[in-house]
Amino acid sequence: MILQFIDLAFSNPVEFLMLVAAFAFSMLIGLSFHEFSHALAARALGDRTAERAGRLTLNPRAHLDPVGSVMILLAGFGWAKPTPVNVMNTRHPMQSLALVALAGPASNLVIAAIASIPLSLGLLTWAPYSEAVGLFFVMVIQLNVLLAVFNFLPLAPLDGFKVVQGLLPRNLSRSFAQLEAWGPGLLLLLIALPWLTNRTINPLSVVMNPIVEFFLGVFLDEGLV
Repeated sequence: MILQFIDLAFSNPVEFLMLVAAFAFSMLIGLSFHEFSHALAARALGDRTAERAGRLTLNPRAHLDPVGSVMILLAGFGWAKPTPVNVMNTRHPMQSLALVALAGPASNLVIAAIASIPLSLGLLTWAPYSEAVGLFFVMVIQLNVLLAVFNFLPLAPLDGFKVVQGLLPRNLSRSFAQLEAWGPGLLLLLIALPWLTNRTINPLSVVMNPIVEFFLGVFLDEGLV
C-alpha cells in the first residue's frame, strides 16, 4: 500500500511522512485495539482464555503478527495474531460468539470516531503543517473504517463469519460453520480478483464501498467542510 505513494516522498515529503505515520498508527493502534477488544469482550462475558494468554493488553507486541503487519504496509491487507477465545466458558456461548467477534470491528469504528473529533471541531486550523496533520487524521479514519468493514464480511476467518454463526438458529449455525474451511481460500480469491482481471472484477469493492462511504460520510463530512 505504501509503495503506491512512493512518488510522493520526492514531491511532498511532509505529506508522505503523514501517510506513513497514519499507516503505522492504524497498524499499531487499530489492530492492537481490535484484538484487545475481542479479549475484553470475552473477559466481560466470562471467558478468561485471552486474558491468561496475555492478550488483555493494548501493547502492540502482544497482538501484531510480523508477516501480517508487513503485508498491510506493502499490499494493503494483512492480519494480527488471532485472539484465543473459548465461548463455552460463557453463559450463552452462541450469543457470546457473536458479541466477541463484533467487538473487533466496532473498536475500529470507535477509533475512527475519535480521530474525527479534531477535524469536526476545527482544532487543526492553527496546527503547524495543518493540511498534513489533517491528512493524518483523515487517513486514520479511512483505514480504520476499511478495517472494520472488511472484518465484518461473513467469510472465515473474518469476524463477520462468527457474528453470523452466533446469531443463526442452532441448526443453521452448525451448517454455516461447515463453510469455515472454504473461507480463507474464497477470501484470497476475492482479494486477488482485481489483479487477475485488471481491476474489471472486484466483488469486495462492490460489497464494501457503499458501507465504507456511509461511515466516511458520518466521520468526515463535517471535518472536511
